[in-house]
Amino acid sequence: MSKQNPTVMVVEDEWLLLEAISKKLKLEGINAIPYDNGTEALKYLHDSADLPDIIWLDYQLKDMDGLEFINKLKQIEKCAQMPVIVVSNSASEEKVHNMLALGITQYILKAKYRLDEIIQMVRKITDDNKNVK
Repeated sequence: MSKQNPTVMVVEDEWLLLEAISKKLKLEGINAIPYDNGTEALKYLHDSADLPDIIWLDYQLKDMDGLEFINKLKQIEKCAQMPVIVVSNSASEEKVHNMLALGITQYILKAKYRLDEIIQMVRKITDDNKNVK
């Protein structure tokens, strides 16, 4: 996208964490589109012309898991190639493999990184994508 500041859709069902991530992104000059469930996030992506540069997705949401979210995302043509990072508390080898096979950009284990480190990863992905376009 041609926006100066990247926009990140954050899909996280833990409200306090969603709020913390969104605030930290804004402090870093990154626009946040927060959603606490996959259904509403997918509806926004389907209906909106103003799409995010990247999606920050918690793997286990209350209404669906990451596999279901990615499969539904891929059905929205304008979002099929959108970068997605999955940030999760669990990362079995099979789960990570399945998500990467579906085309996610990165799978991050929450416990291994601080919030600011994950945000720097997001910024790098959005900067890299901007340079490719």
